Amino acid sequence: MAERACVQRLQKEFRAMCKEPVPHILARPSHSDIREWHYVLEGSEGTPFEGGVYHGKVKFPEEYPFKPPGISMITPNGRFATNKRICMSMSDFHPETWNPMWSVSSILNGLLSFMTDNANTTGSVSTSVEEKQRLAKASLAYNCKSAIFRKMFPEYVEMQLARERESEQAAVEQKEMPLPHMSVLPEKTQQLVPPDRTRAKVKGQQHRSFQKFPLWLTAVVVAVFASIMALPLLTLNLTSI
Repeated sequence: MAERACVQRLQKEFRAMCKEPVPHILARPSHSDIREWHYVLEGSEGTPFEGGVYHGKVKFPEEYPFKPPGISMITPNGRFATNKRICMSMSDFHPETWNPMWSVSSILNGLLSFMTDNANTTGSVSTSVEEKQRLAKASLAYNCKSAIFRKMFPEYVEMQLARERESEQAAVEQKEMPLPHMSVLPEKTQQLVPPDRTRAKVKGQQHRSFQKFPLWLTAVVVAVFASIMALPLLTLNLTSI
């Protein structure tokens, strides 16, 4: 009788969650056992778990809703140990605090809130903020390696495939992007001198060469040249005499 009441209650809760989905929470019963539910929690914004996708399991007893379920998390997260029962007021660690009015959605909302708490409890672990953030980024890819996760949550598998396609496209675009122009000219180019400056430099060197030419030698050259030019005139004068 108790098991029948449990099944009816879980069927009713599943229909309610399908009709009115709970933000950041998705939960579905196993195809082979309605008392075993798998859930996905999306990390809360503004916390180290932001962007994370956390897969876990809730195991309901035959006496549910009069007895609490066992809760565990499968995805590495930095807050709870994986595949170990978590101690919280809504779990089977505390049957004395259990309220039969609590449902699957309220249990998972409580777990999502408990993730951001730093209280030490059975099933919890202590890690740095950086480690939680690293695990959050890797969580979806980790989940997609699980056959159970792929079977029960195909929409998240498609999300991961879309991310991979975007990453591949970004890598291709980055590879095809032309290299930026060099802001520093090559060494040989830097050594080149503009034509105007080259001509000025050569002209200056020639001027300095003329300045270095001895004046006495210049006078001798001029005298010899004058003598050669005057020789025909001397010959003409001698003939006339």
